[in-house]
Amino acid sequence: MLKKTLIFFLFLISGACMGNQILIPMDQAQTNHLKAYGLAYFLLKGDIEVEWLLNYRGGSFKVQYSKSIENECKVRAISYEVLSEASSAQIVAQISDPNVNMDVVKLFKAAKIAVYSPIKISPAEFENTDAVLLVLKYAEIPFEVIYDEEILKGDLPKYDWLHLHHEDFTGQFGKNLRRTTQQDIKAQEAIANRFGYAKVSKMKLAVAKAIKEFCAGGGFLFAMCSGAETFDIALAAEGTDIVDNLDGDGIDPDAQSKLDFEKTFAFQNFKLVLDEYEGMNFSDINSAAGRYRGWGENDAYFSVFDFSAKWDVIPAMLVQNHEHLIREFFGQTTAFSKYTVKPNVLVMGTSSASDRYIYGEMGRGQWTFYGGHDPEGRGGGGRRMPTDLNLYPNSPGYRLILNNVLFPSARKKKRKT
Repeated sequence: MLKKTLIFFLFLISGACMGNQILIPMDQAQTNHLKAYGLAYFLLKGDIEVEWLLNYRGGSFKVQYSKSIENECKVRAISYEVLSEASSAQIVAQISDPNVNMDVVKLFKAAKIAVYSPIKISPAEFENTDAVLLVLKYAEIPFEVIYDEEILKGDLPKYDWLHLHHEDFTGQFGKNLRRTTQQDIKAQEAIANRFGYAKVSKMKLAVAKAIKEFCAGGGFLFAMCSGAETFDIALAAEGTDIVDNLDGDGIDPDAQSKLDFEKTFAFQNFKLVLDEYEGMNFSDINSAAGRYRGWGENDAYFSVFDFSAKWDVIPAMLVQNHEHLIREFFGQTTAFSKYTVKPNVLVMGTSSASDRYIYGEMGRGQWTFYGGHDPEGRGGGGRRMPTDLNLYPNSPGYRLILNNVLFPSARKKKRKT
């Protein structure tokens, strides 16, 4: 009996030495911020609860200790700290202080992720530089690629989170034949024909409306670059022809006055660019319209706001970062003109010239729009090589994307302000 008691006592001591929590810091001490999100997602997939410590050391994660999780941190080259029960309790007490802008959000379920991309049906070489595809692969977060056919078939309810990137929902094939090949165009036309649409523009509108319905029903939508701008343009222009020549007829001469801004998510009072000779611009939503050259190649920054973790928990999750000034970067839609953003939209990241990172609700769902193409891409145009995220494992710009990936996993309180 004495021997069994001694063995049990030694077991308790060894367990206490190992600690009962693992902290994954997300401040400057973290060696690989992007992989840390992948670990959090991996644990959620395994039905392991993860705590997101908002505003504590850059938005750190905490999880119950196990040797397998510790090994997973080592394999992924992620910085971690093993906490004793006392240390863990001290952190909880610090965060619980009502005078401190911190809170704990419990993450329960890994969101099922869909990426809307033409790589599903055609070469679409430019999609190799889609920042979300790049970071999901780098962080080892699983996803499924879907495109127009899956959405028109009604497959969206299978997913929790949908991403749109440099897509053109107006049916103008991106206004950029340097990245949209004839093969890409024919593939989209074939889908339109199969589903009985006379024009690609009409098919894209149907897809945009289905995405709107998905979001209104409780889905999470994340859009970047021209995917965000053209999505709202297509919704506003429902029933109005804004496509010149590509669809076999001309533009409605009253197209601008017929736009219905009540149908859009984020933007209002924008002016369309209807002249096909005015480059790759769709509208003045894009704050960089007409001044692409040199954008993002200087030392300009945008800032993300500091929200109350205890009261404004949704935006607080979406802006978690180890830096609050993030270098500007280029895109076909680089950032959003302030005068086109609806007053009920929450701006989470901005500069003096434009809004970059915005959030809103649609029915029971939520959406985030993020301007620009690649947070670590400084130049623009052409067929750039994909960014090697091994060179940017601590990218604050990419962290904003991954905040959105974990966002649907949380049990959230309603935003107060």
